[in-house]
Amino acid sequence: MRFSEAMQTVTHHGDHWQATVSEDWLQGRSAFGGLQAALALRAMRELVHAQMPLRSLQTTFVAPVPAGPVSIRAQRLREGRSATQVEASLCDGGQTLCRLVGVFGSARPSVLDFQPVQPPVQADTSRELRYVEGRMPAFTQHFAARWLRGDLPFSGGQQRESVLQLSLRDEGPVDETHVLAFADFIPPIALSMFDAPTPGSSLTWMIELLRDRYDDLGMDGWRVDAELIAARDGYTNQGVMLWGPRGEPVALSRQSMVVFG
Repeated sequence: MRFSEAMQTVTHHGDHWQATVSEDWLQGRSAFGGLQAALALRAMRELVHAQMPLRSLQTTFVAPVPAGPVSIRAQRLREGRSATQVEASLCDGGQTLCRLVGVFGSARPSVLDFQPVQPPVQADTSRELRYVEGRMPAFTQHFAARWLRGDLPFSGGQQRESVLQLSLRDEGPVDETHVLAFADFIPPIALSMFDAPTPGSSLTWMIELLRDRYDDLGMDGWRVDAELIAARDGYTNQGVMLWGPRGEPVALSRQSMVVFG
């Protein structure tokens, strides 16, 4: 199931939404985090004016989201003159599996207007992450990823920074849900410091979007700049800057994760 097809499974049923997670979008026992957030965002979007861009999204991963049907509940928390806050949850019966709060905001006049500039990266050699069924998370088969800097997962490396070139095997147009998929793809950099497969899991994720449209961007040639900021007591903190195919700044995020090793 392509990413855009997964998004089309989100349907409204009375006071909730229903979606389907296919086996090929799993990340271990749970659905890929970027997919979880995107499914919830599809429901949240129905409660907000279509022309109001998503500015930030905060996600807490509470419990695994298995393959199969998942229920989504969403509600407006506050609607102001230029900003609307919406809460959503992925649920299995009465159990909350993932909880999100999104902030949607209209443009407002400002004398400030500047954006990050993509730094150059030297890549004399690059390494492709090849999907191997049964040895890699299933969701990675939907991406083409190449490391321009940094170490591959479980390679026993020491680098705390990684730069990836990334494409999604899907058809356009690109929208805000695709941005979530691109931004959450990179594995925890801490896992590259182990020389054997070691489990890890995301706890929280905050992403801030820097554009108000994405349909002018393609599915190929995105870039992820990631940095492992801290690691202690089994918890890691990682930051990401996401760039579009032409070097456009698209989003920045911060993620808290655990590693079991």
